[in-house]
Amino acid sequence: MKHLIRLTDYAPNDIYDIFQIADEVQQGKYTDILKGKSIVLFFSGTSIRTRVSFEKGIHLLGGQPILFPTETLDKKEDLRDVFGYLNNWADIVIIRHGNIRLLEYIAQYASMPIINAMTDVNHPCEMLSDMYALSKIRGDFIKDKFLFCGAKGNIGLAWKEASDVMGFSLEQCCGHGYEIDGLVSYDNISEAIAGKDIVCTDSLPANALADFKNCQVTTEMMQKANRGALLNPCPPFYRGEEVSDEVIESDYFVGYEFKKYLLAVQQAVMIYCFTH
Repeated sequence: MKHLIRLTDYAPNDIYDIFQIADEVQQGKYTDILKGKSIVLFFSGTSIRTRVSFEKGIHLLGGQPILFPTETLDKKEDLRDVFGYLNNWADIVIIRHGNIRLLEYIAQYASMPIINAMTDVNHPCEMLSDMYALSKIRGDFIKDKFLFCGAKGNIGLAWKEASDVMGFSLEQCCGHGYEIDGLVSYDNISEAIAGKDIVCTDSLPANALADFKNCQVTTEMMQKANRGALLNPCPPFYRGEEVSDEVIESDYFVGYEFKKYLLAVQQAVMIYCFTH
């Protein structure tokens, strides 16, 4: 049994093991690995892609999903006691909650894998899915140069986690005051995008839009990146804000195609954590 709370708890070989399982899932293996197993999910009402892919993935592996709202964990009862009971019945627990410390606390008392489905400081399953998708279309994505356009937040920090584990180059384009510690940062996209292969974005808070006026990814800016560069905005993205409308309609955009792999990767994460 293994938890997935931070990607930095994993080594590159662990990541590639998950990729191998995702390949095997798509070949029709593991269809009954969760038969008779109960997977408890704590999810916010606004989750779409992550929740759909996890719930469908559980069903396809033969398991039973049991869903609760995230707020169920914000209760007076000590969570060590909640999980003292859940240890009797749950085989995997998947949690989407802002506070990663809560997940780390739960993991101390859980006898089943705890899987992080997003916190305020990271989003490991999303990063695994994007890296897996890249592995399918790039010669060696570890050699690619990545640019993250956005503020310091869970998506940018998640890309930083991924780069720390896998060793690929990552830089940032952002307004002043939104820098991620440890990354080279630029305050204008024209300079930042030169020499980059993979451009990732995150949506911006409404009150930060003016600070990012020189950071919008457009088709014109993508043309300044390396030949064959890709645009991978994290959903939900907003046309006319961090990305222009026309760049989403261009061949640079790979978002929809990338996310088709989310299902297999979520399944692979569950299988990996359940069997290790």
